[in-house]
Amino acid sequence: MHETALLFGSIFGGTAVIFGAFGAHLLKKRFNKEQLSNFETGVRYQMYHAIALLAIGLSAATPNEYLTNAVRFFILGTLLFSLSIYGLTISSAMKSKIKILGPITPIGGLFLVGGWVMLLVYFFSIKTQ
Repeated sequence: MHETALLFGSIFGGTAVIFGAFGAHLLKKRFNKEQLSNFETGVRYQMYHAIALLAIGLSAATPNEYLTNAVRFFILGTLLFSLSIYGLTISSAMKSKIKILGPITPIGGLFLVGGWVMLLVYFFSIKTQ
């Protein structure tokens, strides 16, 4: 579980930097302000959860089902949330918005919230042991 968190945390962190630079330099010319802001939201949330995954992966915490689920939810939520935002903003800028991605973004957000809830439950579970 720690290895998975470190792997995905590293991948998400590195790609967030790449996507952030891509958005700031290349897409800035093609996006309107709202599209750029939306794209930056995807990058920001991807980086937040990369850091959370790295913190979990580097911790000495003994994993249980709650911590394992937090990692799973963060990974799935980041993929669904951020990638759907990237797809929506890029396709919108190209005048061919992929509307099916719209409902995927809040589902990803729910997984991210679920990850934080699992982390909270994990903290309570180890405190009561």
